[in-house]
Amino acid sequence: MGIIQVTGIRCYAYHGCNQEEATIGGSYIVDVNIETDFDEAALTDDLSKTVDYVEVSEIVKQEMAIRSKLIEHAAQRICNHLLKSIQRIQKVEVRLTKLSPPINGDVEKVTVKIAGTR
Repeated sequence: MGIIQVTGIRCYAYHGCNQEEATIGGSYIVDVNIETDFDEAALTDDLSKTVDYVEVSEIVKQEMAIRSKLIEHAAQRICNHLLKSIQRIQKVEVRLTKLSPPINGDVEKVTVKIAGTR
């Protein structure tokens, strides 16, 4: 068993409860941690024996393109899609960060973390 981390997936998306967020959008960063058995891939150098992080990145981008009011909802969709689409994933943790959220005051970011297992 091993861990694959795909971190810093940058997305521009239109999530948020405010109408201006739906119109203007904002910047997001998604980090994905995956538990999987890649022992055979490590020995054979065979991509089909592990999780393809290009596919992980594409799933994140697909789900981030679907508007949600809450980043919690978007993170859950990413988690569900990864588990449904990539059978080699045993456990996944998705961390979704909204940069410069429209909050009164000086707030750098807001992050949610959601995990799922097979």
